[in-house]
Amino acid sequence: MSSNTAMPQSAGTAAGYNVLAIVGFILAFVFPLAGLIVSIIALSQIKKTGERGHGLALAGVILSIAFMVIYIILAIVTVTAGMAQVQTY
Repeated sequence: MSSNTAMPQSAGTAAGYNVLAIVGFILAFVFPLAGLIVSIIALSQIKKTGERGHGLALAGVILSIAFMVIYIILAIVTVTAGMAQVQTY
């Protein structure tokens, strides 16, 4: 006997957040290079799977780049200040 009642469908993976998007966003603050790589991978996966988290992964990419630029500038300023300190002795 066949029933025409539809079975409730569970939400598939497309309804959930991409885990790498979350990880990439968090890594952007601590390890920007790793955050950039993971966020780019997450964007690629989201495009293929349709999962949620595109904005989170995009924010991870942007924050990673911003923090890397800030860290590079701080490194240049620190080295320059250190060289100036050495020259005064």
